[in-house]
Amino acid sequence: MISRLSAFLIATDFTWWDVLDILIVAFVIYELLQFIRGTHAVQMALGGLVLVILYWTSRWADLETLNWLLRTFMPYVVFGIIVVFQSEIRKVLAHLGKKLPWAFSPEKKEETIDEVALAATTLASQKTGALIVIEREMGMRSFIETGISLDAVLTYDLLISIFNPGTPLHDGAVVIQGDRVAAAACFLPLTVNPELSRTLGSRHRAAIGVTEDTDALAVVVSEETGQISLVAGGRIRRALDGAALKEALLEALDVEPDKDKARGVTEPVAATKPSAVREP
Repeated sequence: MISRLSAFLIATDFTWWDVLDILIVAFVIYELLQFIRGTHAVQMALGGLVLVILYWTSRWADLETLNWLLRTFMPYVVFGIIVVFQSEIRKVLAHLGKKLPWAFSPEKKEETIDEVALAATTLASQKTGALIVIEREMGMRSFIETGISLDAVLTYDLLISIFNPGTPLHDGAVVIQGDRVAAAACFLPLTVNPELSRTLGSRHRAAIGVTEDTDALAVVVSEETGQISLVAGGRIRRALDGAALKEALLEALDVEPDKDKARGVTEPVAATKPSAVREP
């Protein structure tokens, strides 16, 4: 078997550059299939495959009319694919950019995650709605520019103040870059996923929408139920407490927990800070 393979490679003048070429193409196809798996793009890709099969069938069977029709409209189909899949194409390019070894990622610290988890726990206990977006590798400048620029150090008190219903910044999302609050009152795109529950409001749909377009994380506090949710990659995890939220953020952001803080964020701790804020 090996001798036959060697004879074939010699006869076809096969080189290591050809092997590299095949590996690169296989890697690109694999990454593309992994990315579109489980999305509506799969059905549309299958539709495109049907058109390709029809085209080659028309050539093989000498179906002149069908072949002419497909050859005439195929260029327009390509432009239509670019328009329809513009969001997916943008995500694929960003996904490939993330794999570069020199890709920039703002540093995340456990103290930052503690502030977010503690603030979310307090807001949930007060049933105050909140939407906190945490930037990862993909930049969020386009979303930051829709809000009010702050560029302030991230603290528990700042987050509580922003989402206070009496402040002008509470209606919108907060975007976090590293250990700083980049902007507040930001507008985010709503998801168009038809399979989502109708019980999800605009705040949850915005969180899902922004995580579908970017690799960011979104923490949502429902003002109706007081539930805390974490959204990543368009998928939502609901009914989290402070400790579960912190653990999920540490895992998603690849931050090593401090062994001296093994207890994480607990409900009694969350109850101590609000009392200091409410004091006259």
